[in-house]
Amino acid sequence: MRNSNVRKMVVTAILGAVSAVLMMLNFPIPIMPGFLKFDFSELPALVAAFTIGPLSGIGVCLFKNIINVFSSSSNGVGELMNFLVGVALVLPAGLIYRHMPSRKGALIGSLVGSLSMGVVSLPVNYFITYPMYQNFMPMEAIMGMYQTLNPSIETLWQALLVFNAPFTIVRGLIVSAITFAIYKKIAPILTGNKTVTGE
Repeated sequence: MRNSNVRKMVVTAILGAVSAVLMMLNFPIPIMPGFLKFDFSELPALVAAFTIGPLSGIGVCLFKNIINVFSSSSNGVGELMNFLVGVALVLPAGLIYRHMPSRKGALIGSLVGSLSMGVVSLPVNYFITYPMYQNFMPMEAIMGMYQTLNPSIETLWQALLVFNAPFTIVRGLIVSAITFAIYKKIAPILTGNKTVTGE
């Protein structure tokens, strides 16, 4: 049991380091405001949630953001937001898969997690991220970026509903699709078990 727990901690740390690197390799999406960037850093966290458990997935999310906060350009605000929406993805996905350890469970968990990720991004952005961002950029400038893409946007809530939430859901779905394709193949390596339950 002790060896098993140590292995889980080590694997979580390794996946956290991989996730931290992926978080650094972010890139903008042309049809979105420039400060919304895409990365695949939730991929190792979701793999951890499926193969080890939801707490491991949360650990990966925490680990990657602790690493990245030291080079943060947002005084940790971006990392806090990333952690909260990452947990919103991996926690429900991992819990559902734990109670339904099959490809169907992984699929349902991924879909629920992606939707949860988008929903949680709304209050997190509105009440935490953007109020802090105003210390670096006036709200008029932030809204101007949204209005350049869609002139009908008048409020921050509208911007978050039209741009941020769908962007976050799609990001979750892309990460989930990749995870769905690979987690069964790499689970034996991560867990040390030659067989993985669930088809």
